Amino acid sequence: MKELNAGKIGASILAAFLLVGLAHASFAMGEQENKKAIVLAEFGTSYPSALKAVTDIQKQVQGSFPGTKVKIAFTSNIIRDIWHKRQGDKRFLAEYKDIPKEILYVKGPLATIADLQDEGYRTIIVQPTLIYDGEEYSDLCSYIRGLNSIGTIKAKYMPFVKLVVGRPALGANGVVVHDYHKDMEIAARALLADVEIAKKNRAALVYMGHGNEFYSTGVYAEFQQVMRNMYPDTKIFIGTVEGFPSFNDVLSSVKQSGVKEVVLKPLMLVAGDHANNDMAGDEDGSWKNAFKAAGIRVKCIIKGLGENAQWAKIYVNHIMDAARDNDISL
Repeated sequence: MKELNAGKIGASILAAFLLVGLAHASFAMGEQENKKAIVLAEFGTSYPSALKAVTDIQKQVQGSFPGTKVKIAFTSNIIRDIWHKRQGDKRFLAEYKDIPKEILYVKGPLATIADLQDEGYRTIIVQPTLIYDGEEYSDLCSYIRGLNSIGTIKAKYMPFVKLVVGRPALGANGVVVHDYHKDMEIAARALLADVEIAKKNRAALVYMGHGNEFYSTGVYAEFQQVMRNMYPDTKIFIGTVEGFPSFNDVLSSVKQSGVKEVVLKPLMLVAGDHANNDMAGDEDGSWKNAFKAAGIRVKCIIKGLGENAQWAKIYVNHIMDAARDNDISL
């Protein structure tokens, strides 16, 4: 999410150009098509091994809506730049021959939406693959509001018929149609397999979430309680890289509970840099080694939530909800 902040000024300028460009394009085109598309807005990852989570979700969404175009967009400026530089890296391309072209040439949500609109897709659902309603979701909604603020003299020249945003996995804040408490329960049920692994190992289940230093991350504490209520026979702890609860909060709670072994997993869509280094890395500061230093055995599972078909189904259902709520037929 820091990468997103670093590009806010550039994104704002881009948005302004897009507003002008889209309006001009709509006027110049005359009669417009109204095809439908879904944009999966993801933070992104630079790890080739972590792309399975991204592509698995895309495949499940595409399979659920076979007549609708499904595009991937990465919100992180830094991640996109890494992939763009790899386009000419012959050594990298030789080693990773199966990288989809859509990833190598991945764009941000604004550019992806602009491309789709130019191709005649004027009904678009933007579905974030985010965990919760935080800074990144707020920014994404702001982008969409900006595009929807375009006004034309004649309605037929409007660039979009409908451009809407779905909600994150754990729901959205405020007075909304869908109760986030129910979203949390559905998400908790999707993590049953993780609980079973912990029970099999007679261990506690510890998740590493990303968190955020600008928005409240109390949602993790609430989701932790939802998980505990649903699986009372397993000790479950959730911490974050940024925000609350911190790793020190988790470690303190784990030690107080008398736990001797933990199953450690990322509560993130992809198992990228944070999962491989901050969580399971060999450095002294990693969560794995910090637990070991405290005399607690650790089993790391480096798989992103996107590799869990039940978690991916959450986004499919949220797309269905966004379509239904906005009278869009997919």
